[in-house]
Amino acid sequence: MESSELTFRRRLVSTLILWVLVLGTILSGYEQLFFITIAGIGLLGLWEYFEMLDRRGVPNFKLTALITAVIFLAGSFITFRSYGPEKSYDFEIAVLVLFLLVVFGRQMFRRTRDQNPLETMAYTLFGLLYIPWLFNFLTKIVYLAPRDPSGETIGQYYVLYLLLVTKFSDMGAYLTGSVFGRHKLVPHISPHKSWEGLAGAILFAVGGSFGLWYLIPDKLAVFGTGDLLILGVLLGFAAVIGDLAESIVKRSAEAKDSGGLLPGIGGVLDLIDSLLFTAPILFFYMRLVLGLPS
Repeated sequence: MESSELTFRRRLVSTLILWVLVLGTILSGYEQLFFITIAGIGLLGLWEYFEMLDRRGVPNFKLTALITAVIFLAGSFITFRSYGPEKSYDFEIAVLVLFLLVVFGRQMFRRTRDQNPLETMAYTLFGLLYIPWLFNFLTKIVYLAPRDPSGETIGQYYVLYLLLVTKFSDMGAYLTGSVFGRHKLVPHISPHKSWEGLAGAILFAVGGSFGLWYLIPDKLAVFGTGDLLILGVLLGFAAVIGDLAESIVKRSAEAKDSGGLLPGIGGVLDLIDSLLFTAPILFFYMRLVLGLPS
């Protein structure tokens, strides 16, 4: 078993490399590059999910789900970018309905009957909803935010805000829990999570929320002081829930990590687990509370 110091170093190197790639993608301003990055990460996370199921021997329709995810992510990007939220919702619902029809059709004509058909379809549908559908909210945030006077998108800075606040929450939970953690949060799911870590996650998230706004207030102009506080609390809490949700999935699949692509971190799904819950929170706050687009 490798030492905690070596694990920390590997995690630090992986994190720095990832932040360079993420910042380069966001600050480049190329919408297609941003989409390709988001879609690629989402598909890798979905692949890892099905790989965990395969190792456990859980039946699933992996190829069908991956093809559907590609159509879903690409079509949602095009419709949301071109026509706005309403058309995007129509497209996503149509894809999900088609997916259900295909999955039911495949199950009806399968020769193997020794596996529970409902189990096969449920695990497959869950993977599609849990990873690409939730992660796709990052792309939607880009086009929900108002454009600058020249017509260029600035929504990528709201994605940067989301990433920073979410990762501050993860860091706060880890540091505070390691130093002050005494009272277990949900030991049957994750023995290392503590109530002190949850408090630290929220405090760090609030600090990150105000910190980034202080640095680039003109890029995050739709947020007021109250929004920064509320979002810090909501996103900090949601990040912890997202981390615990993946722990449930990994425990069910009897896996320590979702994969081994990222040294010191694990898999792609281990990297984005918190974002799967914070991205929808930010999207719906901007849409329903702030009333965007307006």
